Amino acid sequence: MNNHLKHAPASAHLPADLSDALLVGRVWRSDVNGPSVVVVRKGEVFDITAQVATVSDLLDRDDVVAFAHAAQGESLGRVEALIDGALSGADAPMRLLAPCDVQAIKACGVTFAVSLLERVIEEQAGGNPARADELRSSLLKDIGADLSAIKPGSPEAEKLKQQFIARGAWSQYMEVGIGPYAEVFSKSQPMSAVGFGADVGLHPESKWNNPEPEIVLAVNSRAQTVGATLGNDVNLRDIEGRSALLLGKAKDNNASCGIGPFIRLFDEHFTIDTVRNAELRLLIEGSEDGFRLDGESRMREISRDPLDLVSQTSGAHHQYPDGFMLFLGTMFSPIKDRGAPGAGFTHKLGDRVSISSPSLGMLVNHVQLSTTVAPWTFGVRALYRNLAQRGLLN
Repeated sequence: MNNHLKHAPASAHLPADLSDALLVGRVWRSDVNGPSVVVVRKGEVFDITAQVATVSDLLDRDDVVAFAHAAQGESLGRVEALIDGALSGADAPMRLLAPCDVQAIKACGVTFAVSLLERVIEEQAGGNPARADELRSSLLKDIGADLSAIKPGSPEAEKLKQQFIARGAWSQYMEVGIGPYAEVFSKSQPMSAVGFGADVGLHPESKWNNPEPEIVLAVNSRAQTVGATLGNDVNLRDIEGRSALLLGKAKDNNASCGIGPFIRLFDEHFTIDTVRNAELRLLIEGSEDGFRLDGESRMREISRDPLDLVSQTSGAHHQYPDGFMLFLGTMFSPIKDRGAPGAGFTHKLGDRVSISSPSLGMLVNHVQLSTTVAPWTFGVRALYRNLAQRGLLN
């Protein structure tokens, strides 16, 4: 973990209206050698695993908000202490985990006009970052349209598609960017996401990569969206740019999925409209070179409504009996040069990535290689063995 950069106070990593926020998540408890489901009420953390063994089970309850408000459990103290512990990197009896467990982890791509352009650039550059700057200027000139104003699947989108086909410039990324069907892919496996304060991993073969700051919806087995959190959809631009068929290699590696710090449940203080109007901030800080990149994303610029993305993921055509977490996509593909002019951005080991939104707090991770971060060993079978040993399965 990166210890060269100063951290903001614990309160800066939590929702601005913490006293009104109903948060659920998971912590690793060394005394039981396993994870516990926690709820945060008015800033106090309660272990409610004796009442509900998994976050998936919790989110599936018809009375999830009322239950989370009332569930009895062991007090684990103030949430700020958990945040401070995660940021310190020191061994502690408890540490924050990703707030989901056995849910599938899905992600939507090309849901913002800016990210659409960057995916087309990756494709045309063939994964070579040196060509990106030139292609970006050329593509913006050729398009001659404000893609953010075009509704995917609309007659206007179809007209633009035919124009691009006639010019031999149509792209598979254009198809999912302005066509009727969203790109939805499997980002990571259940139990594989890393949480607040953890290292995120880059495949060592990648030389052009970036974080993707996103809001992540928590969806139960009935395809009901019950809450939201923050996510880092770590992306290898050179790998995906070689071929879209390498998406799995570009997206799903050890520690390549960061989620957290908590899922905030929808209630009278926080709704899907909060998500629709949310603003996300991305801050990248280099530990060795002093690099700093600061940017913002606005969810109101998304091309598809979040609930449309949920319905394209799950319905009569596809069920998720354990629920799923859904990354909504990003408009932020960092292009600020880091090194040679025109070379654009790529990570360096030790980078600290902070993704924040006032209603959700801040997700902080540090960048390392997927081959050197802690290996993923605690999966679904290990979870249920541990719960059984603790007498927590009915």
